[in-house]
Order: sequence, then structure tokens, then C-alpha cells
Amino acid sequence: MLSKSAIEDAHARIAPHIRRTPVMDSNGDFCDHDTHLSLKLELFQHTGSFKPRGAFNNLLTRPVPQAGIAAASGGNHGAAVAFAAARLGHKAKIFVPEISSQAKQAKIREAGADLVVEGALYADALALCNTYQQQTGAMTIHAYDAEETIAGQGTLALEWLQQSGPLDTLLVAAGGGGLIAGILLACQDVCRVVSVEPEGSCCLAQALQAGRPVNVDVDSIAADSLGAQSLGKLSFEICQKHLHRAITVPDSAILETQKAIWQKLQIITEPGGATALSALVHGAYIPEPGERIGVLLCGANAESGVF
Repeated sequence: MLSKSAIEDAHARIAPHIRRTPVMDSNGDFCDHDTHLSLKLELFQHTGSFKPRGAFNNLLTRPVPQAGIAAASGGNHGAAVAFAAARLGHKAKIFVPEISSQAKQAKIREAGADLVVEGALYADALALCNTYQQQTGAMTIHAYDAEETIAGQGTLALEWLQQSGPLDTLLVAAGGGGLIAGILLACQDVCRVVSVEPEGSCCLAQALQAGRPVNVDVDSIAADSLGAQSLGKLSFEICQKHLHRAITVPDSAILETQKAIWQKLQIITEPGGATALSALVHGAYIPEPGERIGVLLCGANAESGVF
């Protein structure tokens, strides 16, 4: 059963295989000086995103068949699964859509996985992956709608709160919902959690409005990391119960924030990695006086030359 204790168990399990990524205070850089801002730099995780946490938790809790591992991904999950599989001695086949960035595809290949680039969106890659699994018996690792994935992703929140001290609100980018669901479980009764999504790819906000996961159009510069067509069922149940607020931001705000992060911190983020902070930069989230805010920078796999 998914719970905070499951996340604590996952953290103990995966700790030897992941990086404990740093936290930095950034007061005055992106909001008023009286707002304490804690940035969790999860983009410094192996493969450039938070995804190895869920990948390792899957591989360390489930038996891997002779056929190996399969995963569908916009790019970051695939790179993480490929990396974790190589570290643990398993073969992997990764399916990504054509919108997946060259930077992410390169990381998958570098890890030694067999890469298939086909289909327009993540949903197309997922369908191909499911067909492959049925034909071969490979173990699939879902990018977001699996208990092991959610528990693994939630481990970053345990670290964050240990490193930063008390926080009032966390701003977290949401795609299919695995990351934010894990964070919500880890932070129950500790702080508020606010989701941030691109206006052109907001399956969480639309699921909450409809009262159930629904298929949405995907059209955003962050689609290769936040481009799920539908929110995961497990994540929906958790978000419906615990999420404080769902925010959407335009692509222009995400691009502006990418540039601001580089100019102020000399850190390169991909669009999905800058999305949560864009809620502050764009004014979609306005802190209360003295509020202690945490913002997750979750992905670094931008195309070379963007900046």
C-alpha cells in the first residue's frame, strides 16, 4: 500500500544507488526578499532528473525476467531506466516519441539500452512498449502510474525537508502525476503542495476539474517531460485527496524562467525543470508575507545551445 512508510522504505532501499541532491536558499532571486525560497536541485541527480529514484525502486523490489526491462518515456524516465538497468546488470529496451529531445535520446544510448524512437507523443510510445511487453514477457516500468515508481519519486521530499527545515508550501511540476503523488504522501500534514503544469499540457488540472482522469491535448515546449495525455489513476486518487492547489502557466513563462535560472544561478534547466519556478516568476503563485516556499528544479536535459 502506498504510504509515507512505503516511501521511507524506498529511500533506505535506493539510497546506495542515487545522489542526495543539494538544496540551496535563493532568497530575493525570484521573489521578494521576505519570502524564504528553498530550491531542491534534483536536476543534479543521475541522468539529469529525479527519475532514477523510481527506476531503482522498481528494479530493487520486482523480479526481472530473462527478457529484461521495457519502458516508455518522453526521455527522462527512459534515461533513468536505462541507467538503473545498466548499474544492476539488466538489459533494457526504451520507447520514446519523436518529440523526445536529442539530449535525452543520447543518454539512453550511452547507458547501453536499445532505443526505439517512434510515434508522435508519449501515448504512442507507451502503446508500442505495451505491445513489446506482451510479445516478449519483459518487465515494464511505468513512468508514473505504479506504486513502486510513486514511492521512489517521493523519496526526494524526505531528503528535502531534512535539508531545508520547515517549509510552508512546495511548488512541483506535474506530468503524469507520479512525482507529485509521491511528494504528497511524503509531506502529509507537514506542508502544502501545489502542482504547476504548462497550459498546453495540464492533465492534472483537467482531471481535478472533471473529477476523474481525462485525455487532454498535449502542446507545450515541456511536452517531452510533462506531456502525459492522461493523469495516472493512482496519482489522481492521491492528488484529489491531498493537493492544495493546481496551477497552469504559459510556455512563455517557462522560457522566461529557464533564462532567469541561467542568468541568476548559472544552472541549465530543461522546460519541464523550470516549470515549477515559473509559477513564482510569472506571478501565478503569489506568496504570503513571510511564507517559506520550496521549489523543485527537476530536470536539466535541455538541448545544447539553448542558452
